[in-house]
Amino acid sequence: MSEVSQAENRAASQAEGQAASQAEGQAPNQVSGQAPDQPATQAPSRAPNRIAHILLNALQGGVVPRVGLEYITVGRAEEIAAILRDIEMIGEGGAAFRFIVGKYGSGKSFLLQTIRNYAAARGFAVVDADLSPERRFAGTKGQGLATYKELIRNLSTKSKPDGGALPLILEKWIAGIQTAVRTGSDADGPAFDDLVERRIYAVAGSLEGMVNGFEFARAVAIYWQSYRQGDEAMKSKALRWFRGEYPSRKEAKDDLGINFIVTDETWYDFLKIFAAFLVGAGYKGLLVVIDELVNIFRISHSVTRANNYEKILTMYNDVLQGKASHIGFLMGGTPQCVEDKYKGVFSYEALRSRLADGHFAAAGLKDLTSPVIRLRMLSQAEMYILVEKLLHLHARLYNYAPALSHEDLVYFLTVEYNRVGAETHITPREIIRDFIGLINILRQNPHQSVAGILGDNSFELAKGGLSDEDIHSEFQEFEV
Repeated sequence: MSEVSQAENRAASQAEGQAASQAEGQAPNQVSGQAPDQPATQAPSRAPNRIAHILLNALQGGVVPRVGLEYITVGRAEEIAAILRDIEMIGEGGAAFRFIVGKYGSGKSFLLQTIRNYAAARGFAVVDADLSPERRFAGTKGQGLATYKELIRNLSTKSKPDGGALPLILEKWIAGIQTAVRTGSDADGPAFDDLVERRIYAVAGSLEGMVNGFEFARAVAIYWQSYRQGDEAMKSKALRWFRGEYPSRKEAKDDLGINFIVTDETWYDFLKIFAAFLVGAGYKGLLVVIDELVNIFRISHSVTRANNYEKILTMYNDVLQGKASHIGFLMGGTPQCVEDKYKGVFSYEALRSRLADGHFAAAGLKDLTSPVIRLRMLSQAEMYILVEKLLHLHARLYNYAPALSHEDLVYFLTVEYNRVGAETHITPREIIRDFIGLINILRQNPHQSVAGILGDNSFELAKGGLSDEDIHSEFQEFEV
């Protein structure tokens, strides 16, 4: 492998305050310095220390932070633009469905969280959940209902970005109706309450034509009545019903007079009702973000797996056939969990025939209007931008002047990309973790240099390749 050549130009300013290094006379595996295109939104220049601490700790631990992503977002301009067009359509009354597909550590969860934050900041309500063995789309032990509960628990808005926004949404909606009535009428006392109640029942009545909408409308009316009377216990019971926390119809009927509860079979219908209600409450729509689709791929029982894919097909068909409005779905998964013909999404023929690439698709050609967005790896120039952002974030958090030069950053990335297998195995997650580890060591050991820690840029297997421990014992002596 070649050594790093001297880079001549420092990083040039780009949109979102991003920069790219310009390098000359590069050898085959040297870090490129070409500046990538970025979204036009200007990112904040300095993160508060609390946010910086969360960002660095989360990234070093290999997880995606839920806050502060705008300070470190790099690349993905075309993918983000395509999804934002979907969000615009949702706000206009349409619906959208996308799979975000990428390898572990490629940045798909980061992209999902970035879009989640963007949508919430622009007047959408957002729900998100990571699938797990206990949370699926369907199951025999309430796994679908568990997913619904997690989604509603994480309901977020601009004013409540960390989840738990349901009570705030309901009370903000009631307060908005009261304000509108007060503006258009001089009524007071019981007459004012009657006008407000008519408005509320009008919104609730608009939901009754939807599947299970009548019960939802009754719960909305019960919440309003308890709100007006100051009955906190009844408000809490109504919230329990919205969240799907009643274990039986009998208990719901005894408490609320509603002989219906959210179940594995009905939770998706409730999401569509929530989308319609949220529009009536002043939001632009509902964005549903679901990650870790690989947990459906891992289901060993073929019938259970097929039932989960059937639920995905129902959502997909509703969106494309115009049966859903003001709602969008983003689902994140690995290439294997989507494209595997035995256990993946494509093992369900009805989904494969709808989602597979067309006859004219070929390697190297992109189609961001497709329901499946396949994430490319970040370029070397984009990774340079990212590590430079992390360096300044780290320096501000710990209050020191960064000693790493442009050449040090280029050398670090060249070492990372020169590993054996890096071309196919190295991911942004691994590079970020390595870099944060490096600057942590340099801050605490100021006598050390980058070259002294990284060594002579020698060969090393990229993380993600097989290690000795990964090789099954019965194959250890096998040779070709």
